[in-house]
Amino acid sequence: MSTPQAFQDIAENLSFLDDWEDRYRYIIELGQTLPKLEPSERAPENKVNGCVSQVWLVSHKSEAADGRPALTYRGESDAMIVQGLVAVLLALYSGRPVEEIANTDAIALFDELGLREHLTTQRSNGLVAMVNRIRTEAAAALS
Repeated sequence: MSTPQAFQDIAENLSFLDDWEDRYRYIIELGQTLPKLEPSERAPENKVNGCVSQVWLVSHKSEAADGRPALTYRGESDAMIVQGLVAVLLALYSGRPVEEIANTDAIALFDELGLREHLTTQRSNGLVAMVNRIRTEAAAALS
């Protein structure tokens, strides 16, 4: 199971940034590149519970390049740094086969990159809530 190129690119870019403030700015910039959700997509069923900020994740069933069932994600948050974290999660998970999504531990990868060590406890808990939501949807799509 390989890590998507988009996520590898983010990890590589982060490796060049020693200062946490530079990493923070980079994450925010990633979030600014995400397209906005439609107002109708900011519905209660798409809202991620457990986040202090408002976060919405929208998933669509799709097909991976090899024909396996996959999920494609779009997301948005009302907080800049959280929007950036959403962008990183989408780079990791979106468009991948559901079994790979269900088995990919984003929290471990974020820890390897040092992305959680400077997050507040509330933001870290929100990140865990987003990952749990994505992986739970993928597990449900497997059955």
